[in-house]
Amino acid sequence: MLKYLIDENVDPIYTNQLRRLSSDLFVIAVGDMTAPPKGTLDPEILLWCEEHDCILVTNNRKSMPVHLAEHIALGYHVLGILILSPKLSIGENLEQLILIAEGSFEDEYRDRIEFLPLF
Repeated sequence: MLKYLIDENVDPIYTNQLRRLSSDLFVIAVGDMTAPPKGTLDPEILLWCEEHDCILVTNNRKSMPVHLAEHIALGYHVLGILILSPKLSIGENLEQLILIAEGSFEDEYRDRIEFLPLF
């Protein structure tokens, strides 16, 4: 199953509900004890995701594509970035994240940004 790092600007309800609804899913949030601290810059977040095999879940639609392109240009990789949809409810975004985690291959989103909803 995939592992998620939840960006610090994403409502904490996502971390809490993902942990509650899918206890097998590894979910950690920026600012948690073993995650990058709050205030960590996006390029460093991507390095952490690569090192820890996590997909980044974010709502950063503007600068994340630029950061990912720079990350890849430097020879790095990520398992993927999922961008939450402001048009979906929290519950619908959560459902998408759980379906993606349960039904995806580990490297299916490698070096890609996917915007929810996927289906």
